[in-house]
Amino acid sequence: MTTAFSSATNRGPALVTGATGYVGGRLVPRLIAEGHSVRAMGRSIEKMACRPWASHPAVELAQGDAMDLDSLTRAMAGCRAAYYLIHSMNAHKDKFAHADRVSAQNMARAAAAAGAGQIIYLSGLGDKNNENMSPHLRSRHEVEDILAEGPVPVTTLRAAMILGSGSASFEILRYLTERLPVMVTPKWVRTPCQPIAIRDVLNYLAGCLDDERALGRTLDIGGADVLTYTDIINIYAEEAGLARRRIIQVPLLTPRLSAQWIHMITPVPASIAVPLTEGMGVPVTCQNSDIQQIVPAPPLSCREAIRLALDRVSQEMVETCWSDAGAIATPEWAACGDAEYAGGTILECGYRARVSAPPEAAWKPVARIGGKTGYYAGDYLWWLRGAVDRMAGGYGLRRGRRHPSKLAVGEALDFWRVMVIEPPERLVLLAEMRMPGEALLEIRVEPAAEGAEIILRSRFLPRGLAGLAYWYVLYPFHQWIFSGMLMEMARRAGGRMIVGPERTTPKLPDTCRLGPGRRIF
Repeated sequence: MTTAFSSATNRGPALVTGATGYVGGRLVPRLIAEGHSVRAMGRSIEKMACRPWASHPAVELAQGDAMDLDSLTRAMAGCRAAYYLIHSMNAHKDKFAHADRVSAQNMARAAAAAGAGQIIYLSGLGDKNNENMSPHLRSRHEVEDILAEGPVPVTTLRAAMILGSGSASFEILRYLTERLPVMVTPKWVRTPCQPIAIRDVLNYLAGCLDDERALGRTLDIGGADVLTYTDIINIYAEEAGLARRRIIQVPLLTPRLSAQWIHMITPVPASIAVPLTEGMGVPVTCQNSDIQQIVPAPPLSCREAIRLALDRVSQEMVETCWSDAGAIATPEWAACGDAEYAGGTILECGYRARVSAPPEAAWKPVARIGGKTGYYAGDYLWWLRGAVDRMAGGYGLRRGRRHPSKLAVGEALDFWRVMVIEPPERLVLLAEMRMPGEALLEIRVEPAAEGAEIILRSRFLPRGLAGLAYWYVLYPFHQWIFSGMLMEMARRAGGRMIVGPERTTPKLPDTCRLGPGRRIF
């Protein structure tokens, strides 16, 4: 790296787009550790602010959306380089291709306006001339071309299957292998693939920053092994201590049928499984090893990558997860301090109980709700609701939670999304299950005489008659489930029930005005 290039580019932070995503969320702390200043960009400041690295003095937080040129230009201003880690995983062809195209054009313009010296883009392996190339891989290669048309030099890193705790590819591999001793699979299980560990992806991303040898180049990155997907499944089984899986190949399974099967067996929804499986029919192996000239570090083998990922899962040290990505779609009617809502009826149900435990102890079961802990009452009903959601194309309960006792804004929790968390007082979950309406579940812990008061409150904005029917059909179960939840939470807090559980009119801050449409049950 020449002194001229170094002095020209060493004048500001590196922008990391998609900072709340799987790769971006791990790249930020890696860059910090190597002495770089970073500007992390995401669509939600609140979501980024909950990350462990958010308060680091070398980190700036910027709210921005690649689809919005103005916000991206503001986030890019003053940055010497940008990591472009954005790719639409929407299964609808027209939508994702258009979104990728517009976002890439905006990135090229924003980087040029900032006078940046480099864009680093994480793309996908695969021969673009292959007639079986999936629409999503074609879109990634189109993004390469769009970025390269701008005046800012681009470094493109092409990777195949990324193996790491919490990655979508690893979660699909883990669930399929652990749950299915016999697999009926399509012909793509024999396709050559060169998987790469997330650790090596981060090594290469960080190593190319500010290096003139990487400018204007497309570099293939992969692990030490070229394998078939059958080989990868068998390696996982060996590392997980499972019996060798029997794999029966049939010619009739299309990528979309495979994606639906993945949707039913794993936590990964069909909307993400479709683009992943569509790309599995094309060989994805490195055609050059030029990256070793810039970052001369031997990559991990597939077995080592799987072993490392399994260790992270067993130690409950999953830093980021595939489900982290995406904006928090906060319902407009749920906001405090906004104008009164007049577009429909908000249905509410609240229960409370006073327990002989301090607020800090009462908060502990709140912080552990969901995942392997469950919901403290009517677990079979929760399981049934998750199964119905899964069959309807939703997430169901299989996403679980990243950590058994720690939550952060924006994290997935089964079929919820954490919208607000204020330990040890308040947790608000936004429902992401399939339903005819929008729903929130709020849990509060408040100091009270002789202990604490735990308040459960559900709020639902129905859509049409189907939404009203949905609410009233489920309403009789609320009293039983909420009462059971409160009693079990009191027990796990180490206290006894003093008052309740009893139905209550939920208390709202003075600044929250839900308008004349609000009804409480």
